[in-house]
Amino acid sequence: MSVDVQQLAINYLELDEQAQSKAHYRPSLVTPTSAVAHLVEQLHLAYNGKPAKGYAAFSPDKDQQVVTVLNDWQKQTSDFNALANTATAVLEQQLQAHQLPESGYLLVCHYRYLTSDYLMVCLLGSKDHFSLTEELELATSRHLDIARMQLAARIDLTEYQSLPEQGKYISFIRGRAGRKVADFFLDFLGCEEGTDAKANSKAVLASVEEYFTAAEFDSAEKNDARKQVYSYCEERAKAGQDVVLTELSAVIDEQEQQGFLRYCQEQQLQVAEQFPVEVKELKKLIKFSGQGAGLSISFEQKLLGDRVQYDPHSDTILIKGTPPNLRDQLQRFIQGYSAFDRAAGESE
Repeated sequence: MSVDVQQLAINYLELDEQAQSKAHYRPSLVTPTSAVAHLVEQLHLAYNGKPAKGYAAFSPDKDQQVVTVLNDWQKQTSDFNALANTATAVLEQQLQAHQLPESGYLLVCHYRYLTSDYLMVCLLGSKDHFSLTEELELATSRHLDIARMQLAARIDLTEYQSLPEQGKYISFIRGRAGRKVADFFLDFLGCEEGTDAKANSKAVLASVEEYFTAAEFDSAEKNDARKQVYSYCEERAKAGQDVVLTELSAVIDEQEQQGFLRYCQEQQLQVAEQFPVEVKELKKLIKFSGQGAGLSISFEQKLLGDRVQYDPHSDTILIKGTPPNLRDQLQRFIQGYSAFDRAAGESE
C-alpha cells in the first residue's frame, strides 16, 4: 500500500564561508504530483529500513518552538509552510549551537500510511549524476541522496493525539557512530528520549527463551519458533509498526496462542502490550555473530551443540565441517598455493 501525501515543504541549508549553516526558504509548498508521491514513498521505506532508531516525546524542559508551531498547525491556527519554516530556522540555530557543519535539503512532509498520520522531518544530502547527450556533451544533474539518510525523525501524529503518555510517538535515526547527531536532533525537535527499542528487544529475547524452557519446547520446536518470532518482528519493524504482544504470543506458540502472554503476566515480566523493537538485536534469536582482534565468526543458532561446540571453561569453539570456500582457502595456504595448483593440475 502506497503513502498518501498531504503536504510537502522543502528548504535548503548551505554552509557559508565560516562553515555555518545558512537557511534558504522555498516560498511555497511543493505541488503534489506522482513524482512527489514516489519520493515520499521512498523516504518512508528508507526510514523504516534504518535498523537503529530511538524513541522520544516532547519535553517541557527543551526548546518549545517546533512543538508550539506543530500544535498551532494541528489546531489550524497556522499553516504548514509556517511549520516547515520554523523547523528550518530552529534546525539552523541548533546546527550552529552544536557546531555541526551540515548542509542539505530539509524536507518536512505530512503523509498518511495505513491508519496513521505522520510528520517526517529529514535533512538529505545530494550527489551529482553524470550523463551524455546525443551530441556526446557531458551533462550533470543533482539527486537527493535518500540512501544515506541519517538526520531524520518522524512524528506519529495519530499516536501523539491519542496516546501521548506512552512517550514513543517520535522516532529518530540514531545517526553515525562517534557523533552527537541524536543529541542535537532531539534538541531541535524539543523532545527527550524515552522508550528504548534495544532494551525492549533484549527483554523480549530473554522472555521468549524463558518461555521455551517453561513450556518444554524441544530443540526443533525452539528453532522453528525463533525463526517465526524474528520474521514477525522484522516485518513489523520494516512497516514502521510496533510489535503487538498478543500477536507475538500467537507466533511463539501456535498450539497455545495465549501461552506466552499468560507466562509474562504470571512471571510479572515487564513487557508492554505494544512496543518498538530493534531488529538487529533480535537477530540473536536465529544467529550468533561476533568479531574482534582480527577474527569474525557467524553461524546459525541451530548449529550450536551440533556442528559448533563451545567450551566456556577454555573459551574455545570447535567447528565440524568448514564451509567449502573457507576450506579451499585454508588448504591452499597450508599446502602452498603453487603446490596446491600443481596437484590439482595432475589430477585432471
